[in-house]
Amino acid sequence: MGPGDRMARAKLSLLLSSWLLTSQVSAGKADVLQAEIEREADGHFTIAATVRHTDTGWGHYADRWEVMGPQGEILGKRVLWHPHEHEQPFTRNLSGIFIQPTYTWVKIRAHDSKHGYGGREVTLSVPH
Repeated sequence: MGPGDRMARAKLSLLLSSWLLTSQVSAGKADVLQAEIEREADGHFTIAATVRHTDTGWGHYADRWEVMGPQGEILGKRVLWHPHEHEQPFTRNLSGIFIQPTYTWVKIRAHDSKHGYGGREVTLSVPH
């Protein structure tokens, strides 16, 4: 193998490494783009959350979103049972959420199967 071959292989290796790193980073963390809250007749709430994540299959996908109270407690969880590779962003509802009458806001955050939490969150005012 001559010097030209080694140089070509080194460039190819660098290019491949850069591509792999970029493709892994692009899947990133799950973001909540928007959310809406509606009070039900019985005093509970329904929340619709729109989530975006570059799902890459069963190994890396947005697997749930949660409603958090002001003290960080989980008030509700919407499990996402499969990847949404061909439906981005997507919106799902969660009904029957009890929110303390003293709470003026809740936070919606998403989770992905590889990175956990850390993407964009949305804070909603609670219409009591």
